Amino acid sequence: MRGTNQSSVSEFLLLGLSRQPQQQQLLFVLFLSMYLATVLGNLLILLAIGVDSRLHIPMYFFLSNLSFVDICFSSTTVPKMLANYILGTQTISFSGCLTQMYFVFMFVDMDNFLLAVMAYDRFVAICLPLHYSTKMTHQLCALLVAGSWVIANLNVLLHTLLMARLSFCADNAIPHFFCDVTPLLKLSCSNTHLNEVMILTEGSLIMITPFICILASYIHITCAVLRVPSTKGKWKAFSTCGSHLAMVSLFYGTIIAVYFNPLSSHSSEKDITATVMYTVVTPMLNPFIYSLRNRDLKKALQKMMGKKTCSFF
Repeated sequence: MRGTNQSSVSEFLLLGLSRQPQQQQLLFVLFLSMYLATVLGNLLILLAIGVDSRLHIPMYFFLSNLSFVDICFSSTTVPKMLANYILGTQTISFSGCLTQMYFVFMFVDMDNFLLAVMAYDRFVAICLPLHYSTKMTHQLCALLVAGSWVIANLNVLLHTLLMARLSFCADNAIPHFFCDVTPLLKLSCSNTHLNEVMILTEGSLIMITPFICILASYIHITCAVLRVPSTKGKWKAFSTCGSHLAMVSLFYGTIIAVYFNPLSSHSSEKDITATVMYTVVTPMLNPFIYSLRNRDLKKALQKMMGKKTCSFF
């Protein structure tokens, strides 16, 4: 059936992760805890970087942007799911669904670009330390972040417009906790071939290019670390890189598993598990892996907490 500009479906039903009341209560507590941990952890990072002038360098500039994006990322999906549990409703309007999808994938793209930018920053710092201040200027850092926002918005706008042209004729139940691309394409009664092609081509390019940049950066970093004579220094560097690469693998692995396979090969259970990992778990873990393990940032947090405690008394 050929897609039209009008859809007979005015709203969708977000079925969530479970229909059993006991499981819903458990999931509510679990997701509320993870959301609060995400917001609190990333806010602490933003505050610590903002108040400590010693952290006003490119590395922490990118970390603060990542923390801001992760707060927004979780806030596009989890609060709506929690509100549905409290209010006992499952509905979301057609325009609301497309809006949620837009912001979810804009922040996915931003996470993607910021991970690549952070990897490049570490490459320059470790492999070209004498040129770090001349290469990683404030203008370049601002341009990298601003360019990431522009590309992310243009990319997501394309896929949102392609989704808006589809028709949804009868079934409006989405077996998910937010408006994801894959279940929406399955519900459409239009020809979704163009949408799938664009996801597998343009979408793949947007995701894979930064991933290749990350791998190239860490290959150069590894080669530089191997030349360090101290065994303790090597282990410390590899430990940090290993944590970063683990998070990168989790982020990209789940996204590739969900979006860059033919629509016929998808199952709701696997897709939901993977999306929970990159939409909820990854933003919660980022402060710990990228920031809270950092000694300078820990000192800034302790200093900030100490000042607040003194002012309270």
